[in-house]
Amino acid sequence: MGLPRSSAYYKSHGVTEPSQEEVDIKNAIDKIHYDECSYGCRRMQKELRKKGFHGIGKRRVRRYMDEMGIVAFYPGPNLSKRDLQDRTYPYLLRNVPITHVNQVWGIDITYCGTPSGFMYLVAIIDWHSRLIVGWAMSNTMQSDFVIRAVEEAIKTHGKPEIMNSDQGSQFTSKAYIECIKSKETIRISMNGKGRARDNARIERFFRNYNWERLYPEAPETVTELKQMTVNYMKHYNWNRPHQSLEYATPSSIYYSQNDVQGQVV
Repeated sequence: MGLPRSSAYYKSHGVTEPSQEEVDIKNAIDKIHYDECSYGCRRMQKELRKKGFHGIGKRRVRRYMDEMGIVAFYPGPNLSKRDLQDRTYPYLLRNVPITHVNQVWGIDITYCGTPSGFMYLVAIIDWHSRLIVGWAMSNTMQSDFVIRAVEEAIKTHGKPEIMNSDQGSQFTSKAYIECIKSKETIRISMNGKGRARDNARIERFFRNYNWERLYPEAPETVTELKQMTVNYMKHYNWNRPHQSLEYATPSSIYYSQNDVQGQVV
């Protein structure tokens, strides 16, 4: 038939489920990072070894951190250089007063682990009210679930004036940029390299999500994780008071200023 010999022995390499060891290590990395966000792969490796993961090497730690989207927060060299120059945008919000809802939305992704598996959570926050206007979960870091969250948020709440993100691969992807540009009036803003505080509101939300729900409740399965997240989003938006809002809830601030009525679930 003219086929090469190698094709007779080819085995398809589909997507495989992560090993239990990988899940355990990634969960440990996640908790270490939230305690010490400045740790790079070398210091992360040392902390993992203290927790009993003795056989893990630096390259493996770096690979897992990359897969989880974890970046150590400290100044590094050549911060003025940018990758994907045609798909990165300047930070538009330095010293800009935030005065009304839908003025700025911030978007980011975080890792969520359980003893039996993990997911990635993308969330979109309204900077003025702190309302989570959209979110989605996925077991991969592809851009499709990010775009789904954006589309649903806009469908429910209308369009923001500015969408701010970091320079991660999901937010510099062609699909994401085209999605935002297709809305015509939305301006794209991106954090400076190594400046996680440029999107501090969404980072603070993720910290609250982890320390108020994910770590205390410790869901055993991905199904439990998803349900816990649904419940927390409702609680955060509708019941949890914010000191920065003079102890009002995000929903009370958001819907008092926005004619669009709805509930993020």
